[in-house]
Amino acid sequence: MASSRPLLSKSDSAQKLPSLDDLIEQYIGNFGWAQFFQSFLLSMAWFFDAQQTFITIFSDKQPTWHCTDQLTCNSESDLCNLSNTSWSWDDPIYTSTVSEWNLQCSNSIIAGLPSSAYFLGCVFGGLFLTTMADTSLGRKKLLLLSCLAMSIASLLTVLSTNIWVYTVLRFITGCGRSSVGGCALVLVSEIIGKRHRGQAGTIGFLWFTLGFLSLPGIAYLNRGHSWRTIYLFTSIPGILFCVPVYLYVCESPRWLLMQGREEEAVETLKKMATPSCGVRELSFAKGKREIERIDFFSAIKMLLQKRWAAQRLLAAM
Repeated sequence: MASSRPLLSKSDSAQKLPSLDDLIEQYIGNFGWAQFFQSFLLSMAWFFDAQQTFITIFSDKQPTWHCTDQLTCNSESDLCNLSNTSWSWDDPIYTSTVSEWNLQCSNSIIAGLPSSAYFLGCVFGGLFLTTMADTSLGRKKLLLLSCLAMSIASLLTVLSTNIWVYTVLRFITGCGRSSVGGCALVLVSEIIGKRHRGQAGTIGFLWFTLGFLSLPGIAYLNRGHSWRTIYLFTSIPGILFCVPVYLYVCESPRWLLMQGREEEAVETLKKMATPSCGVRELSFAKGKREIERIDFFSAIKMLLQKRWAAQRLLAAM
């Protein structure tokens, strides 16, 4: 005789507890002004990220030149086979790192060293710095540290005396930049309800595009001046941006719960809560099954234990 037991009994439904994300969303609401302000401010970090990523297009450009001795030089001449007295740069030598440090005849490895060092720094920082977002520092502190490291290293770039010092500073800039976008995106997604999480996440990509588009304008205003000025125009605003982030951005409530700091998490959620949600008590007793301690190797363990995580990472790469 077939069992008359229902497919979903009362005991089963009682065991289906709400997730931690559900509890947070029930308290703060789907999307309010406080969440919009946080997401808008956090996403601005992508603006400075984009500037540092593409700045070498203008600071390390190949300058144009002209012949000064028409007998030994013409427009089709190989610059490296001409004497220094038969040609001249169209602009002052300090407008580009190539002309200032006489890199016009260097091999491609030397010429591309600053850009390669920057992206190598992104890889190095991505492997070692981003784990701190889940462990000791948290999302907000790591975002501040990354923005400051990126912007200060970019500011110090104006003091470069040769290609080697310049390359080292670009490497440090890349290390700092590596976790800017990730921290900003995670912080935004963790304070926004599921319904608008995708749309809020795209704000960062809008800022990234604006950051890239701002560089031609800065380069145009800087024409005829030193390439170092471009780094000043992009690094100082990045440093100033850290001030409102420190003052107004809240730490991720999810990370606070992972660290056992429930009172701080509750206070953060109260700041984020929309008026329509009302004022009520908040308890994470039902969602504590999801809260676990995160250590330095947690991300690597997840890749090894969960096959889907490794597959998605490989597909994205």
